[in-house]
Amino acid sequence: MAAGQRAGNLGQRDATMKILTGNSNRPLAEAISAYLNLPLVNASIRRFSDMEVFVEIQENVRGEDVFVVQSTSFPANDNLMELLVILDALKRGSARRVTAVIPYYGYARQDRKSGPRTPISAKLVANLITTAGANRVLTVDLHAGQIQGFFDIPTDNLFAAPVLTKDIKERFHGENNLCIVSPDVGGVVRARAIAKRLDADLAIIDKRRERAGVSEVMNIIGEVDGMRCILVDDIVDSAGTLCNAAVALKEAGASSVSAYVTHGVLSGGAVARVSASPMESLVITDSIQGTEAVRVSQTVRQLSIAPLLAEAMARVSEERSVSSLFD
Repeated sequence: MAAGQRAGNLGQRDATMKILTGNSNRPLAEAISAYLNLPLVNASIRRFSDMEVFVEIQENVRGEDVFVVQSTSFPANDNLMELLVILDALKRGSARRVTAVIPYYGYARQDRKSGPRTPISAKLVANLITTAGANRVLTVDLHAGQIQGFFDIPTDNLFAAPVLTKDIKERFHGENNLCIVSPDVGGVVRARAIAKRLDADLAIIDKRRERAGVSEVMNIIGEVDGMRCILVDDIVDSAGTLCNAAVALKEAGASSVSAYVTHGVLSGGAVARVSASPMESLVITDSIQGTEAVRVSQTVRQLSIAPLLAEAMARVSEERSVSSLFD
């Protein structure tokens, strides 16, 4: 649905839907607000001298359907605490329903016990969000789908695939030698879904991870010689896996290598690492606000998921199907 049509529809009804944002990704929240033609709720979110989070919502939210847009990205703990305090403020302000819109769900990589006496932090964070006052959660491309089951409240996991696929079709229009590549075995389902949308070939990189943050490419499953390879993943953090994969693909005869990733964490020197790699480009979404390094990079490009989130939020507010967005 076009933005103008959506705005017109909202203007014709009693808009009890409200949007509030924390500090983690205000540009995304403003883009959602513009798409829906709804102003952001006035709120003061600040720190005391000892860095305690203080929230004051400066307009009435009693009986309202409120959506809180807040990624739990870097600094993850600060942004998570902001979200929790905002949820509590809304609950105590008698909001009718509060939906936590978390474009990037931090701690998602800690979704199981990785060894003795280790936490399942993704479950802990789910408990905190629920206890703080969220009635439902809206997120994008969870690292592991089973995290939806960590919540005891309705949870919608949106897929960025339509946004990524649209850009791939526009950029590689007319190419018949595309190969979608999963950088690890765990991402095969995601890569296969995009390959199916594009009617492209599929390849998988089998890697062995010796320790956290370090990966070694071992083998490529599939034919990539002479192909335009597109790596697809949900999170790029240090970018070591993607860069190693790009090197392996080029050595195997790929004519070009690009990458499409939903969440651009890009910590440390990741952007510089990508720029120095054989990758022609890395395309990420704005689920995480881009750093200065991302904004000035000639290699990294951001796509907006604001229309996707805005449409999903409107459907939740109007009690319409969200899953039909991806039919």
